[in-house]
Amino acid sequence: MRTKLKFLDLFAGAGGLSEGFIRAGFSPVAHVEADLSACFTLRTRRAWHWLQSKNREGIYKQYLSGKLKRQELYDLVPENCINSVINEEIGGSSLPGIFGKIDTLLNKRRIDLIVGGPPCQAYSIVGRSRDRNRMKGDKRNNLYCHYASFLKQYQPTYFVFENVTGLLSAQDENGKKYLDNMLTRFRQVGYETEVRTLSAEHYGVLQNRKRVILVGKLGSRTGFFPELEKWNPNTKVKEALSGLPSLKAGEGSRGPCKIRKAEGTWLDDAKVHNDSMPVTCHQARPNTKQDLDIYGHAVNLWNAKKIRLNYNSLPEHLKTHRHRNSFLDRFKVMASDLPFAHTVVAHIAKDGHYYIHPDIRQNRSITPREAARIQTFPDDYYFESVSDKGWRTPAFRQIGNAVPVLLSEKIALGLLEIWP
Repeated sequence: MRTKLKFLDLFAGAGGLSEGFIRAGFSPVAHVEADLSACFTLRTRRAWHWLQSKNREGIYKQYLSGKLKRQELYDLVPENCINSVINEEIGGSSLPGIFGKIDTLLNKRRIDLIVGGPPCQAYSIVGRSRDRNRMKGDKRNNLYCHYASFLKQYQPTYFVFENVTGLLSAQDENGKKYLDNMLTRFRQVGYETEVRTLSAEHYGVLQNRKRVILVGKLGSRTGFFPELEKWNPNTKVKEALSGLPSLKAGEGSRGPCKIRKAEGTWLDDAKVHNDSMPVTCHQARPNTKQDLDIYGHAVNLWNAKKIRLNYNSLPEHLKTHRHRNSFLDRFKVMASDLPFAHTVVAHIAKDGHYYIHPDIRQNRSITPREAARIQTFPDDYYFESVSDKGWRTPAFRQIGNAVPVLLSEKIALGLLEIWP
């Protein structure tokens, strides 16, 4: 049996990309992430994987049930498991320290793969349109150079770099595409790179979500981008949301909720459901009367014409957002009778998603758990925050920024097929 291939996850977020590679059989050496809440999420997930490997899942169940505090959970797993999540902002001055921590964790072993994707605001079309300088001069534009520094330092056989489709058109101050700059930089440190745009709904994810995936290989050979196995589950979004209790705005809790029998087989086939673990993070944020009025307009428009609301078409007294030239679908209808949902975004904590069930209409924003299921995070995935106060905002941000776990797993399995 082949020894598990070791990987490093940069700009790791909540670990959606990493989770897929772990499922496929890769072993993480370290995760590097600047956001502290996301780091707690990653540490808790590392604890889960270690406990699972030792057949001690009951400890994790105690944690999800509120019988153990976070630090008590961490104290029950090896220290290097928790320390493998490095809470650092990746930049020129921080690289030596990060390299030192990774080298300690490696203990003279080799890194076979690097995965990750820098924050997308610098390349996002929406991000550029909302910024007065169109993101020119933003330090996040050049984070790929630091990514290349990790490639140069560790010389993995492959790397996987993901980002938004805006990367294909984003340009620097000289009018040159950032993607071209990236390919040149990666070639300078020894890697040929191939690029594809993948749509998550082609791989079993019930979500219309496109991501640009760069796969690089050490050396000069081309024609290596892996073939991914497609999956059309022939189901509806309502199946992903089924079994969760109905809520009104402001109801639910961060702790375990009572689950009903789910519809269909997608939750099991996509490895989302886990019968043995409590389901958490199913809490709807409170909605103002204005939110609910806007939801009413959005839902009526969807029911009548099956089109989504344009923010500028609302009555004037309901339009309180300053930005009127972009992101005009900020109030979306998540229709559960469709084969896939609208893209889950990081800002759903403040921009009111609504989901509509064919039988039971719930006038509210979706919960972190519902968003996580659309992103194919398993139900035993717990989204942490620095404190319990206002936990939904960091949870939504982590979930919305993530690569769908199922898409990541497909990429990982495709990569194994062509390794090395």
